[in-house]
Amino acid sequence: MSAVPGVSADWLAVRGRADDAARSEALARAAARLTGPGPLVVHDLGSGTGAMVRWLAPRLAGAQAWVLHDADPAILSRVDARGTRDGFGLPINIRTRVEHLAELPVTAFEGSSLVTASALLDVITLEEASAIVTACVVSGVPAFFSLSVTGRVRLSPRDPADQAFETAFNDHQRRGVDGRRLLGPDAARVVRELFAASGWRVRTARTPWRLGPGDGQLIGEWLDGWIGAALEQRAELRPRATEYRQRRDEELARARLRVSVDHQDVLAWPR
Repeated sequence: MSAVPGVSADWLAVRGRADDAARSEALARAAARLTGPGPLVVHDLGSGTGAMVRWLAPRLAGAQAWVLHDADPAILSRVDARGTRDGFGLPINIRTRVEHLAELPVTAFEGSSLVTASALLDVITLEEASAIVTACVVSGVPAFFSLSVTGRVRLSPRDPADQAFETAFNDHQRRGVDGRRLLGPDAARVVRELFAASGWRVRTARTPWRLGPGDGQLIGEWLDGWIGAALEQRAELRPRATEYRQRRDEELARARLRVSVDHQDVLAWPR
């Protein structure tokens, strides 16, 4: 997989509980029906420390072998699937693969049962998304992609500056990185269209984070990244940022701040 700028194992751990609460149970059940009773081979792209395998493996039946792909060997070294069991309560098999998405062969998923990814599509390019879809289509392997940001954020109480920071952040998500133009909040739509153009069926589900008083650490770190990316994109927002963040921090300290960060899950399979 292409490395995801700014992603660390510590950040993945902080967001883990919110991710698991947001993922679509309905699409997971549909994926389980598509894969059947196993034995299964599942490829997880941009796997990080293994959050998707920990969440999804118990929802799939039968013996499971997972192949975890990531470009960052340091993150892969922290994969933790201890105690993870399949839907029958049996241990799963895991192997890791250090790999860049640009090197993904068209036959990468031959003989597999399912391709998954979590919080990946919005940080890849159109060319990389096309490579993933093509590899799925060539091998006839269903895909379940979870937690792609859509760009829609709602903070409560509302603030007059919210929209400016949201727009700047979304522009930042579509930025160019080392010659790569990221899909950002367009990712889920683009991937849906790519699969549909190949004649595949597609289902989607809204999967927002809904953060409140019990999520103070995550809200704080999310605000750091959200405002920081907005300022990187539009430096002219900097004079407003200090007071804006101060207001939000005060609301957070008083347990008044609630945040909804919209995502979309996508399930695609051949007709």
